[in-house]
Amino acid sequence: MKQLNQITTAFILGAGLGKRLRPLTEKTPKPLLEIGGRPIITYAMGHLRAVGVQRFIVNTHHCAEKYAEVFPDNNYKGIPITFRHEPILVDTAGGIKNIEDLIAEDERIIVYNGDIITNMPIELLIRKHFELKTSVTLALRSTGPLLNVNVDKDGFVCDMRYILKNEGVKKCLFAGIYIVERSFLQRLEAAKIESIVLPLVEMIKENPRSVGGVVIDDGSWYDVGTIEEYEKLKREGIT
Repeated sequence: MKQLNQITTAFILGAGLGKRLRPLTEKTPKPLLEIGGRPIITYAMGHLRAVGVQRFIVNTHHCAEKYAEVFPDNNYKGIPITFRHEPILVDTAGGIKNIEDLIAEDERIIVYNGDIITNMPIELLIRKHFELKTSVTLALRSTGPLLNVNVDKDGFVCDMRYILKNEGVKKCLFAGIYIVERSFLQRLEAAKIESIVLPLVEMIKENPRSVGGVVIDDGSWYDVGTIEEYEKLKREGIT
């Protein structure tokens, strides 16, 4: 039985081209590159499984057949995986819109970048989402390579990528994990190639308390975006 304030579906972004990791990604999707003897995407799956997720949705594009080779039973440790192919890449907002039919009317999902490895306690993100009652809530960190998400004194996101010129009280790193209510998907346009950032900024302009944020600095966080970072993690391991 689904528990109160539990989120049971996660959408893992697995369709990117992994250009910065070429030539490693020429014949393999980036989330299927291995670190520690296992595909990067399985770190996300294990993390999500630990907080009660019971279904994975993964979008595919580049070398999509490789996912079937790694997950021949469409399953990871007892959790079913639904693969949704994108013949044309539609970026993050387009990818989320493309799975709208797989999400129940009153459901919300955790969206998780398929190229990050982290053990940050995302149960704090889930708790904050239900406390704030926002359409979208982002997991944030105080430090990192790109501090371009601004939050106000009440914990709401007031700007992203400096588009609104609203500094708020703190600059944060977007950790690549967020919760989205299905109702938010009505704002998105089918087949439109669009980052999730622009619809979020538009929503913030309309209602400054519509996008929540929670700073979670506990745990490790890695963005496996470059060959240098990938080789370092392969060499030194995950801490």
